[in-house]
Amino acid sequence: MKKTSTIARMHRDGKLVRHKPDGSEEVIFVTTVAPISEADIEAAAMSDPDNPPLTPEREAQLRPIPRVRTLRRALGLTQEEFAARYHIPLGTLRDWEQERSQPDQPARAYLAVIARAPEEIAALLRK
Repeated sequence: MKKTSTIARMHRDGKLVRHKPDGSEEVIFVTTVAPISEADIEAAAMSDPDNPPLTPEREAQLRPIPRVRTLRRALGLTQEEFAARYHIPLGTLRDWEQERSQPDQPARAYLAVIARAPEEIAALLRK
């Protein structure tokens, strides 16, 4: 399989052209998208069955996810120090901070306790 590069340039008149290896140019036709109004955007969002608008009732059902990075930084700890002090696997902590995964319910409870009494929890874990 042969790899090729495409070089494209825009002329001063606004015409977009592709430069071919033989030195010739080929015009690239670009279709523009017609602008839509804010009302049309809002109507499309409201009619999306997969993502209904956030109502106060739905907002009340949402549970906050603890911000592990914020908690760790507030305590002035590196990822390694936080993981070691609170017996959390370093890979798990990194996954939470980089939002590759979310803490499950017991982990969220543990993080909430750490947030309220970090020194007491660390002292209990040292025993």
